Amino acid sequence: MEIDGATGVALVDFTSGMTLGTLGSNHTFDLEVAAAGNTEVIRAKIRTMESLGLADTIEDILITLGRQYHLIRLLQSHTGRGLFLYLVLDKARANLAMARHRLRSIESQLDI
Repeated sequence: MEIDGATGVALVDFTSGMTLGTLGSNHTFDLEVAAAGNTEVIRAKIRTMESLGLADTIEDILITLGRQYHLIRLLQSHTGRGLFLYLVLDKARANLAMARHRLRSIESQLDI
């Protein structure tokens, strides 16, 4: 939540769609419902990559709305496999490049 423009963040298991934890309060939508819905975005992208025969990994997914950025960062560590960080940013107050950098840094410090 120390990332400029952050209004909410969640740690989510994309195999089950379960939110493991959240921070922040977003009065415009339910963070847990949004996080669970984004599991479908990840699953769709993984299926598409498999169909295309792409032998690569997803680093992050950005969804740009009129007033918000929704940043989905898949955890790459052995213990974090199947999990993602979901960050909601106020577009007017956020620096997208810095937010991506900070999420990468936070991921490297997570001990799951």
